[in-house]
Amino acid sequence: MPIDMTAAFAFWPSLAAIAASVNDGRSTAAAEAGRSLARIDELDGAINAFTSVDRDDVAARAARVDARIAAGERLPLAGVPVAIKDNIWVAGRPITQGSRLFSDFVAPEDAEAVARLVAAGAVIVGIANTSEFAAKGQTTNLLHGATRNPWNTAMTPGGSSGGPVAAVASGMVPLAIGTDAGGSSRRPPAHTGLVGLKPSFGAVPYGPGFSEPFFAISCICPIARTVTDTALAFEVMVGASLLDPHSAILPPDGELAPERMRIAYSPRWGLDVPVEPEVADHVAACVERLRRAGLTIVDRDPQWPAGAAEAGLGAIQQGGLAALFGSSWRERPDQIDPDLGAQIAAGLALAGTDVASALLLSEQVAVAGARFFAAQGLDAVIGPTTPCAAWPVDRLGPETIAGVPVGPRGHAVFTPLFNHTRQPAISVPCWLDRSGLPLGLQIVMPRGRDRDVLRLAAAVEEALAAGA
Repeated sequence: MPIDMTAAFAFWPSLAAIAASVNDGRSTAAAEAGRSLARIDELDGAINAFTSVDRDDVAARAARVDARIAAGERLPLAGVPVAIKDNIWVAGRPITQGSRLFSDFVAPEDAEAVARLVAAGAVIVGIANTSEFAAKGQTTNLLHGATRNPWNTAMTPGGSSGGPVAAVASGMVPLAIGTDAGGSSRRPPAHTGLVGLKPSFGAVPYGPGFSEPFFAISCICPIARTVTDTALAFEVMVGASLLDPHSAILPPDGELAPERMRIAYSPRWGLDVPVEPEVADHVAACVERLRRAGLTIVDRDPQWPAGAAEAGLGAIQQGGLAALFGSSWRERPDQIDPDLGAQIAAGLALAGTDVASALLLSEQVAVAGARFFAAQGLDAVIGPTTPCAAWPVDRLGPETIAGVPVGPRGHAVFTPLFNHTRQPAISVPCWLDRSGLPLGLQIVMPRGRDRDVLRLAAAVEEALAAGA
């Protein structure tokens, strides 16, 4: 069933407008949740964004919000329907990590970020699909199947946050929460015309929840239609927690205006990798539009340590997966997605020194990322979020990019380094390609400058909308 994407993006007002309507009594959380559920009934059969929707639970959550409003509370996300990725704990809900191994798991408590959303008045309407263990760049698994891209259901929305982005892009919810250990909440938004923020590592607390195979780089991320909506969700979730030893308090906001920022443009992020010509042309045109809008943009490429690519850093993920799921894979390989089984097998073959070397390289990448901004006197760097648009839903990745054969992660090369730098990174829409599929522009800033990156992203969004 074709989806009218213009209507989908206009289906919801802003998050602030939804909350104001509920706070002022012009609507109710129950009514907003009902609107979301009706949209899910209409569209999700063709998209498969959700792994579970419990209408009784939704009704109870909405009733609690409406009771708080009736008691005089005003809530920043009052009645806002939200989807939560299927690897983030929501108390009392089945959270499976897209895995048959966890098909019967029910979360015993909320992740801290989820608890903060609930405290702010958001209503969780469903759990959104992910690749198994959130560990590959498309969203399909043996338990729940494949999620499809609302812009073209023959295409993937990417991964691993494909369910969250498909839910927002189709208008089933106005807000979703994903995770990002290598670009999983930046590339899927780029493929679906959305905004996805990976905060500075530790800015939003991670857990309580599942053990992570990614060793201190994964973040919980807001995904929405606009930068303003994304920023509102971020402000609700941000802040240190005693339950997360990696969480941290952001430095004071310097409120630097975008027109005072010195921004680098890096067409390939300092990497020798293929980029589809249409992607390169669109991003270059977006950058020129930003220059004409008054932003100061210079051409600069980051310099990375030798081996700072998938081959050098992949041992961290492979080793983590093997440590967590190696025994299960040996005993029941048919229960695990073969793509994940290959990663687990590779992890089991690693020596401890292989993983240690990858962890040391991760530290070197973090230092290189910090030095780039300091040595060049930069506030931000921009470039493509991905080297290609979305690809067919039945493929792990595109076989070629710009006519050059690439591996299954060839589409993912521009995002993982900024998990290792622990810096904030955001993807904003960068127009559509000739086939009508969205592209994204990635913006990165030094660690701790999350509010500045949101401020710049809002200026970029405004300038590009004016030139679309």
